[in-house]
Amino acid sequence: QVQFVESGGGLVQPGGSLRLSCAASESISSFAAMGWYRQAPGKQRELVATVTRGGDTNYVDSVKARFTITRDNAKNTVYLQMNSLKPEDTADYYCYARTDFYREYWGQGTQVTVSS
Repeated sequence: QVQFVESGGGLVQPGGSLRLSCAASESISSFAAMGWYRQAPGKQRELVATVTRGGDTNYVDSVKARFTITRDNAKNTVYLQMNSLKPEDTADYYCYARTDFYREYWGQGTQVTVSS
């Protein structure tokens, strides 16, 4: 079964940037879509961004124009570039992958804290 290793989380001041990485243990070219979810304390899990095999992207409205998701099939890695971070972006961020048959895989999560 594929394993994901997420990295890049941490503490950043409002207005700062972070880049999350999700490295897969095998080729990601087989996944129809990959993305990032987040879950803040006391809140439901929220889909942040997705990228399809064909490169189409989708973002939740609250991060549009601030976050960018990219997919590097050669490195088996998905990235989430997060700019102009706000305190409300504070959450645990989880890497996600879905096959053509809608089987889902999840990473262990990386914590992002936006605070002064």
